[in-house]
Amino acid sequence: MTATDIIILHFEEIRRRSVKLWSGLTPEQYSWQPDPHAMTAIEMIRHVLEGEHLFHKIIDNRGNLGSYVSPWQGRPYLNLHDELAFAKPYRERFLNTVKAFGSEDLAKIEIVRSEKGQRRQLGDYLLRIGYHESVHTGQMLSYFRSLGIERPVIWD
Repeated sequence: MTATDIIILHFEEIRRRSVKLWSGLTPEQYSWQPDPHAMTAIEMIRHVLEGEHLFHKIIDNRGNLGSYVSPWQGRPYLNLHDELAFAKPYRERFLNTVKAFGSEDLAKIEIVRSEKGQRRQLGDYLLRIGYHESVHTGQMLSYFRSLGIERPVIWD
């Protein structure tokens, strides 16, 4: 198994667990938020899916986003199925991009986000993408606890 294979497995496992968790929400719970400044449950789901696309563009451009316009801009929030279906082709393109990198690329390609003061090796940056989704999975687990609903077992 190559380093890239491991990173892809990592992304797939994180997403599998996220979807398992998100599927525990009912449509009536999509608009719940713990306070007025927090994302609603459906906004957090979109944030994760849209964020992956944003990270993909950052990788493609080696850090510079330029005049990025999100394909999610202006889309209504409907349901989990709609969010996943819309994100699917973007996810496939992202994973194919990652699969094309070799071990040497992971160490030699740099992602430079000067506006954020960030300079990371590609391999490091890819793992941070997974961490982003994992953090939001933890937040969503706390939403479930606050709602008093059963939390799907994601630690299988």
